[in-house]
Amino acid sequence: MKFDKDMLIGDLLAEAPEKADILLEAGMHCLSCPASQMESLAEACEVHGIDVDDLLKELNKDA
Repeated sequence: MKFDKDMLIGDLLAEAPEKADILLEAGMHCLSCPASQMESLAEACEVHGIDVDDLLKELNKDA
């Protein structure tokens, strides 16, 4: 599966729960928060000051 910036955090975690470690290491520590489940990856990166393109490279590294 290839991830993109418009993917919802909830969908990403449902499809690939093993990617949670990458999100946590990047600084997204609120993955279990109900609001985060409906945020896109781009929105979450903006809130946490994370470069979405760098994160996508890491998420898609083995895809």
